[in-house]
Amino acid sequence: MDEVLIFNDPYGVVLVIGAWNYPIHVSLTPMIAAIAAGNTVILKPSEVAVASANIISDLIPKYLDKECYKVILADSKDTSSLLEERFDYIFFTGSSKIGRIVHSAANKYLTPTTLELGGKSPVIIDNTANVDIAARRILWGKCMNVGQTCVAPDYLLCNKEVGQKFINSAKNVLNEWYGENAEVSPDLGRIINDNHFHRISNLIAPEKVVVGGKSNAEDRFIQPTILDDVHPNDKIMQEEIFGPVLPIVYVDDVKDAVKYVNSNDKPLALYLFSTDKKTIDFVLNNTFSGGVTVNDTVMHVTLDNAPFGGVGNSGMGTYHGKYGFDTFVHKKAVLIKNLGAMGERIGSVRYPPYTESKLNTLVKLLKLQPPFSFKYAKNFLIFSVGILFAILFNTLDATYKKYKPR
Repeated sequence: MDEVLIFNDPYGVVLVIGAWNYPIHVSLTPMIAAIAAGNTVILKPSEVAVASANIISDLIPKYLDKECYKVILADSKDTSSLLEERFDYIFFTGSSKIGRIVHSAANKYLTPTTLELGGKSPVIIDNTANVDIAARRILWGKCMNVGQTCVAPDYLLCNKEVGQKFINSAKNVLNEWYGENAEVSPDLGRIINDNHFHRISNLIAPEKVVVGGKSNAEDRFIQPTILDDVHPNDKIMQEEIFGPVLPIVYVDDVKDAVKYVNSNDKPLALYLFSTDKKTIDFVLNNTFSGGVTVNDTVMHVTLDNAPFGGVGNSGMGTYHGKYGFDTFVHKKAVLIKNLGAMGERIGSVRYPPYTESKLNTLVKLLKLQPPFSFKYAKNFLIFSVGILFAILFNTLDATYKKYKPR
């Protein structure tokens, strides 16, 4: 006799802080979700991607209400000042380092926050995988945007036999894609700025290079590079690479690979290449990550009907599709009670004085009731239609026999 409602209440004023690696997508996608949820938005695009930030700043005021949606161009100092203001929700995409700063600022007002960060996303390959196909899919995920992707494969875990097969395949694939001189290929991007170029270059140990290794500081070009037999303590394994460099770490088997993954921070993405169902189930059930793609890389991010987000050091909260809408609303539960005499009589068991009978009734009323299920609705419908047809047929048959001409 009562009515239960769930209201999707917008939080209010949302601050969206975008990133430079996909400056349009990671700025406008959460902004669109926040608007759909009924919020006003202040958007702060990344100052590192200058041209994209300027385009966003020029175009949005032409199409959206300036009183409700604003774009602020700010450097890191101005962003710190912006974070001192009180917002109703903060959505940040970027590094774990800056994510901690944003989260700390949000704590001042207990502001709910979504952090889309990054981390070292591992790739596990077992002996059952087709290494040639795996190499193409892994290198595509690594080389798109020259590795400047939060879910890019960061390092490879496999045994030495698989590793050598992968290296041989990678040489052929990279030559097919970018030619003998990758620097002149129109299909290979550049590192965003000098700081990131030098940071990535310093992670490359020349003695470990088995594929690629060339670079040009003036052009901020780094050739797709594979490092062989990298050890967990090597410099390149201490931070997210965010560039076109793929280290190979050798393990004995998938169990050792899982142990290694679990010994580090939870990654934003995890990739597994295997055709063995038991292996797939083992990895899925024994690792923690923001998301997983089996037998490919990056593609789980493209799903609009699945949540995207990190866990632990790789972030908190999710978005994409309806999950983006749900991120920017408060689910307000509403119960509208019946004021009639019958409803009051049923509910009066909660009033004192309490008796054994009242308590037993309360226990029954408070038990979790299973929701109505449509599991067998189709069967019931078919059965009901069958009964109706049988009744109709019998009625028509009886009528025909009654009035049949003799």
